[in-house]
Amino acid sequence: MEKKLLLGNEAVAAGLYEAGVRVISSYPGTPSTEITEAASKYDEIYSEWAPNEKVAFEVAVGASFGGARSFCAMKHVGLNVAADPLYTASYIGVNGGMVCAVADDPGMHSSQNEQDSRHHAIAAKVPMLEPSDSADALFFTKYAYELSERFDTPVLLRLSTRISHSRSLVTLTGREEKELREYKRDVMKNVMMPAMARKAHAKVEARNKAITEWADGEAFELGINREELFSDEIGVIAAGSTYAYAREALGEKASYLKLGIVNPLPEKAIIEFSKKVKRLYVIEELDDIIETHCIKLGVSVIGREVFPPLGEYNQSLIAKAILGEAKETLSFDGEIPARPPVLCAGCPHRGLYYALKDMNLYVSGDIGCYTLGAQAPLSMMDTCVCMGASVSALHGFNTARGPESAKKSIAVIGDSTFMHSGITGLVDIVYNKGISTVIVLDNSITGMTGHQNNPLNGKTIKGDPTTAVNLEALAKAIGINRVRVVDPFDIKGTKQAVAEELQANEPSLVISRRPCALLKSVKHPAPLTVDFDKCVGCKACLKVGCPAISQKKQENGKTKAFIDPNQCLGCGVCVETCRLGAIKEI
Repeated sequence: MEKKLLLGNEAVAAGLYEAGVRVISSYPGTPSTEITEAASKYDEIYSEWAPNEKVAFEVAVGASFGGARSFCAMKHVGLNVAADPLYTASYIGVNGGMVCAVADDPGMHSSQNEQDSRHHAIAAKVPMLEPSDSADALFFTKYAYELSERFDTPVLLRLSTRISHSRSLVTLTGREEKELREYKRDVMKNVMMPAMARKAHAKVEARNKAITEWADGEAFELGINREELFSDEIGVIAAGSTYAYAREALGEKASYLKLGIVNPLPEKAIIEFSKKVKRLYVIEELDDIIETHCIKLGVSVIGREVFPPLGEYNQSLIAKAILGEAKETLSFDGEIPARPPVLCAGCPHRGLYYALKDMNLYVSGDIGCYTLGAQAPLSMMDTCVCMGASVSALHGFNTARGPESAKKSIAVIGDSTFMHSGITGLVDIVYNKGISTVIVLDNSITGMTGHQNNPLNGKTIKGDPTTAVNLEALAKAIGINRVRVVDPFDIKGTKQAVAEELQANEPSLVISRRPCALLKSVKHPAPLTVDFDKCVGCKACLKVGCPAISQKKQENGKTKAFIDPNQCLGCGVCVETCRLGAIKEI
């Protein structure tokens, strides 16, 4: 036995290893990414990055059919993509145990919405466990496989940003190898046609009742659910990070019902706990799922009337809402400039956006590093919905507004996102005789989530060489006759190529190809500097939005451009902005 401080995500990976999991397929998405990255270091587990979450879930389902314990991970919006197989897998059940981790993002640190994944568990009628720290994360992950195989069901493991990315102590106990379960052909169980599905639905409802009884009984014996009785004045029902916040904020001034299973929720235990306290609070981030459950049981609770339905909670918020205590704080009355995330110095996406900036284009955007180009001063994105939507949405925009619209509009999408769900949108354009221009920003990596490989760069999750999808050949195979590859640091050439493709009366694919500036394999030229004798302080170079460029006051009192040599990667995009030739190599 070994004790270690692990991130919640690392603890989940350790739980997968100890549970004897054999197959993992995931798509990277913050805050879930590190689970699969950490698990890939265990040679006993086959790990892969799938093109998207639906594929990842289906691979895990197939491995379960084959008798192996399997796993997939994704962020909350990824579960939307995987919802189709999830809902039917609930009806089918499992052979080898199957667990899917979904990481929610209250506060939207890296997401486009604050979706509460408990709704998927409820709708799919599958059990969901929610850990409160890394020790929980390891134990719950391991036990989820026992639950999966015992009740013949996939199990969801709900994480959140704070649990995924916080460290706490865990005890490692080593791997328990699990033999492949025998595969037996069973059409009535595994083929979901209407006749089979009707019977399966009845089985699912019976299963939910059985798991509810488990949540009321055995879950407490295992410590997955537990009561902590200190005060009969205040009671708190909480799960996940909100339990940890409540314990820190209230201490022994309250009693607690800590829930480790959040679907199906216990019933008798909640009713009995409510009788032990005078005031009962439900503390849950995002939606009022536990609170609504309590009301259905006839239990009077305080929840949404004092706790907000949006954003992350904290200890101060809870202490103020329940105890009326507000901690003394210091405030700063000065105006602090906003510091939003920006494209890195040397980012190839900056070159593309700057090349197109003066073309007055409608830009249908997508999810990835390049989404940061929506912000000033580049301001090069009009819309952004979800993974892969830029291509389909551009087709819809141009279909609504007519052929002339297609000559003044583009879609931008990253290489990984294109493989995730952009391909089908491009097929739609070709099939329905659209004439839209799509630009794939190919930086040879999945950048925003921390440099994961993908099917376009020819490397597996372990960095081993594999077949790389040929984007140009793929485009031609689906009927795109006009395919152009440009270097985004060639501002003039990029602008000319896009302008020509916009005038074509057929669909076009432009590939803006240059590797991510942060890749270790990329060799950069010398950093640039400013010739202060030539610089007049016009601020034209600031239009590219590079974090390496700022304004600096000189000894003579004049403010001129300054390039930080520690940040500059010598990409040269800023050189294009200076008509006076004031920017040069060191």
